[in-house]
Amino acid sequence: MPVRPRVEIFCDGACLGNPGPGGWAYLLRSRARGGYAEKEGSGGQQETTNNRMELTAAIRGLEALTRPCSVELFSDSQYVVKGLREWMAAWSRAGWRKADRSPVLNVDLWQDLERLSAIHSVAPHWVRGHSGHPENERVDRLARARAEELL
Repeated sequence: MPVRPRVEIFCDGACLGNPGPGGWAYLLRSRARGGYAEKEGSGGQQETTNNRMELTAAIRGLEALTRPCSVELFSDSQYVVKGLREWMAAWSRAGWRKADRSPVLNVDLWQDLERLSAIHSVAPHWVRGHSGHPENERVDRLARARAEELL
């Protein structure tokens, strides 16, 4: 089996109001000859929630990969990180219902993440937001800018 390229994805979502106009952003980083290669992506949605933007940022980052990769995914969203680490597999087995049998919120996005996680090996990591983490601050600025463009 070929060795998968190692990639870091830093992702963040923002929402001005909840719901309200929102933005998402990601930064991909991989080793390249003599250093690192980076790619950014961002976008927005008029009427959304913060959780949807956090999930969308992770999805768009994974979708930007052109082949199966070993991914270190960094997010300041406990919702995204715990969802990937702990909840998603159980929700899927239970027909996308939570332990109390209520439907999982944002199921369309969680199913996208499940599909992408079957392609890539994804290791989620939580980083504290607004704590000076350079890559997290970078994607936060991009996501907020996309949301502000929709005001």
